[in-house]
Amino acid sequence: MIAAMIAGERDPQVLARLARTRMRDKHDALAEALAGMSGDHHGEIAQILLDQIRALGTRITRLDRRIGELASALPGGRGIDPGGETGPGAGAGPGAVRLNAAARLDEIPGISAELARSIISGTGLDMSRFPTAAHLVSWAGLCPAADQSGSRTRKGKKGQGNTYLRGYLGQAAIGASKTRTFLGERYHRLARRRGKTKAQVAIARSILVIIWHLLTDRDARFTDLGEDHYASRISKGQRTRNHIRQLQALGYAVTLTPAA
Repeated sequence: MIAAMIAGERDPQVLARLARTRMRDKHDALAEALAGMSGDHHGEIAQILLDQIRALGTRITRLDRRIGELASALPGGRGIDPGGETGPGAGAGPGAVRLNAAARLDEIPGISAELARSIISGTGLDMSRFPTAAHLVSWAGLCPAADQSGSRTRKGKKGQGNTYLRGYLGQAAIGASKTRTFLGERYHRLARRRGKTKAQVAIARSILVIIWHLLTDRDARFTDLGEDHYASRISKGQRTRNHIRQLQALGYAVTLTPAA
């Protein structure tokens, strides 16, 4: 429709018939909206806007290419064995592929290669300015706030922090929540008890702690604990007692008989 308008088409019915996909079902509404809105100056303005979009797209492509070049030049750390094996002990032998910081952050659930580069642009590579992971978490504005006076404790105000970094970590937390990993399972456990918003902040904080360790130790690699990490750490007796209490709360008398 825009291309036809720029080319000189002024009939709103003709322009509306050029609609695609679901917009075709709104032919009458489109024709009514386009009536009186298809003068010569509208086509000129549309062409100016398209030229601006095209120019911005060219600049974005140029910047993406430059960011990729700088990311490839990041110093490498422990990587992948020549045979393709990965894991905590992989990548230390001769002939191993060296992974740089962006590639190692990309292994964290919820973080893509582009998001890893964005996070590094916010944190930098030098973690000496953050003595502990808690310092980095505080700088990003992801630590809990408390306002206490004597015996009274009120909800503290959220600090400013690094808003861009906090946004990147929020995206990573949402992505991690959709995976069958330790972080994904932790998100759902917290969301059931505390709500989705607090769960997202908690996962973003956990991801940032992982990032601090990976950037502090160039040879460190991310290893997922697995979505069954919590269940495997709970003892059989504790799980049994929890189930009994839940059934008793529903009004049942529970008698256990060991299986043969």
